[in-house]
Amino acid sequence: MSELADFNEKISDLFRLRALQSHLSWDQQTKMPPEGASARGEMMAWLARKHHQSLTDENLGRIISSLEKQDLSPDDQANVRLMRREYDKASLIPEELVNRMTKASSDAFMAWQESKSNSDMNSFLPHLRTLIDLTKEKISYLGVESTPYDVLLDDYEVGMGVKDYDPFFSNIRQRLVPLFQAIQSSSTRLPEWPDSAIIPESEQESFCQNVINEIGFDLKAGRVDRAPHPFCSGLWPGDTRLTTRFDENQPFSSIYAAMHEAGHGLYEQGLNQDFAFCPRGQAVSLGVHESQSRFWENMVGRSESFWDVAHSWYDECFSSKPEFDKSSLYNLVNQVKPSYIRVEADEISYNFHIMLRYEIEKKIFNENLPIEKIEETWNNLFEDYFGIKVDCASNGCLQDVHWAYAAFGYFPTYTLGNVYAAQLYEAMQEDIGDLNQVIAKGDWTPMKTWLNEKIHIHGSLMEPTELIEKATGKEPDSEPFLKYLESKFSQIYQL
Repeated sequence: MSELADFNEKISDLFRLRALQSHLSWDQQTKMPPEGASARGEMMAWLARKHHQSLTDENLGRIISSLEKQDLSPDDQANVRLMRREYDKASLIPEELVNRMTKASSDAFMAWQESKSNSDMNSFLPHLRTLIDLTKEKISYLGVESTPYDVLLDDYEVGMGVKDYDPFFSNIRQRLVPLFQAIQSSSTRLPEWPDSAIIPESEQESFCQNVINEIGFDLKAGRVDRAPHPFCSGLWPGDTRLTTRFDENQPFSSIYAAMHEAGHGLYEQGLNQDFAFCPRGQAVSLGVHESQSRFWENMVGRSESFWDVAHSWYDECFSSKPEFDKSSLYNLVNQVKPSYIRVEADEISYNFHIMLRYEIEKKIFNENLPIEKIEETWNNLFEDYFGIKVDCASNGCLQDVHWAYAAFGYFPTYTLGNVYAAQLYEAMQEDIGDLNQVIAKGDWTPMKTWLNEKIHIHGSLMEPTELIEKATGKEPDSEPFLKYLESKFSQIYQL
């Protein structure tokens, strides 16, 4: 067997192990009975240990070093480059730490579900303490070149650190805070969903099904389930799974969660299946992944043209509903106001939720914020950002699942995704014409095809910023996103 063939076989086995881990994680969040938690944690830890052993095998390292000196195709070069990064990082982390982190994360997820349900931060604190301590231990093995938090940020968007995110968020804050304040002072009042309006889950499911079909998510190669926190998991070729959640008092929550996760799902289904079990065939970064979900959720789903199509679904799917016309529905889903829950926030204040989490994670890992001070710090920052007091832990720092999986450093990629999405929207419009007209026609295939050709099919052939620049003809820039928000909401609120 040639070195390249041996290399490809080894990395294929690695990605098959990852697919199994993803499948078990999906099951844990959707179908697994509570009594299975302990054994599931052990199984997940065992798989993580096997994966780590294979990833850090010295023979794999030797082959990578040899292939780096050879004349390879661009696809093979990408695989070697990406595996070098993974191999070097993983080789610094002890196997027993991987085992402990995996088991602790599995246990923490189950504890988080109960703690959130009871709005009891104290019951989750021991798990959070363990995960933070283990994450700090991981950082100590990987080494710190700038700040400890940079080690975690790099896991989700390669090359991005505090020195990049601080000015990035500062620029966005300078433009969005005045816009947010102007809207709060505006005399324009938008329609609100009445508290008395109840939409059964079955009717919300029908609406969500229409949206998912229209976006183009292939249900022969995927499925939709329920989870406490919506997510998408691309398990392996032909099997991409979405989840959403339902609240009979807030039907738009499930609709936009479904659109968000379907955006992720299109990315997973659009990846080049010839490279399914190697890094070249995977999504390039969380920032780019979030750009796909935020594009469909917001730039399509919260557009005025969306309701040209979706108003008929509103009438057909919801049997007992307020009689809103298309314009009222557009204004209703674009209302800007302080709110507790990130995933239900408007397009402007959503970014403040991300900044809050970024600042807290910086305090945890760069300033050693005591674990018992996290909730108080969160609540104080939230009041500073939004002007309202957090009323309970489930509306505060227990609302997101990320910390239960030790996914520290993930949150900034959501705003990065907003920025990428606006830039892609701008470039797409130049290529295929007025997107408002495309959306209003009800055939969204041109948008899906454009994203497939410009983003999905390339996988991780390029670095994230290189991919965005190739797709749009410009380096990543927050200006299109800021202009989009300023124009849209100035019109809605008559500023």
